[in-house]
Amino acid sequence: MDTTILILSMIIIFVSGLIQGTTSFGFCLVALPLISLFLPLKLIVPVLALFSLIMNTIILYDVRKSVKFKTISTLILGGIVATPLGTKLLMVIDDKVLRLIVGITIVLLAGLMYFNISFKIKKTNVAYIPVGFASGLLGGSLSLSGPPIVLFLTNIGVSKETFKATLTAYFWVLNIITIITYFFNSLINASVIKTATYLLPAMLVGVFTGIYLCKKINESVFKKLTLVLLLVMGLIAITTALFA
Repeated sequence: MDTTILILSMIIIFVSGLIQGTTSFGFCLVALPLISLFLPLKLIVPVLALFSLIMNTIILYDVRKSVKFKTISTLILGGIVATPLGTKLLMVIDDKVLRLIVGITIVLLAGLMYFNISFKIKKTNVAYIPVGFASGLLGGSLSLSGPPIVLFLTNIGVSKETFKATLTAYFWVLNIITIITYFFNSLINASVIKTATYLLPAMLVGVFTGIYLCKKINESVFKKLTLVLLLVMGLIAITTALFA
């Protein structure tokens, strides 16, 4: 790998890992569009999948006491059921139209929550089922499984520890399923392992720094940070729908 590309990739992976370590999401949001400018998707996507599993394992260990298995299992069940439906949805509806609708919805909801306008949900335990379903639906159609869960957890006002534990455990399971799929399709090869080895130190430094910073951030700042990241995700979805 060219030295300049390696240095740029390490910087991007560090920043992305920092964001993931702090908020438990956003790694691929930052890393994928930037690194794909100079490295092929077939190489970088499996690398990011491996890194996501490693990071989520580290973060999950850090917040293990806040994991609620009943909640996670409900989300996972909804996600597994809805993911194939999301794929079918993509086949029926134009992906740009779908991306535009989802992007606008994310921006509106995240914007309202940023200004402390929330939506009362009486039975939160029951609500995890449709949230998991929505996550699977968007994951299967647009690879945007995170926003429904992030919006829901932010709206009901869970602590940052519970937020990180729920999100990380959910994505950890998805990571395992994804990597198994990649192995069976020969997407994880020698080139992927070599590239991952080069970039691994940057990722580890980033994620551990993020975990440290998260412990220094109060609940209010943490909520604002997650909503800003969601707004960015929504705007990216809108932009790609209109101009891609």
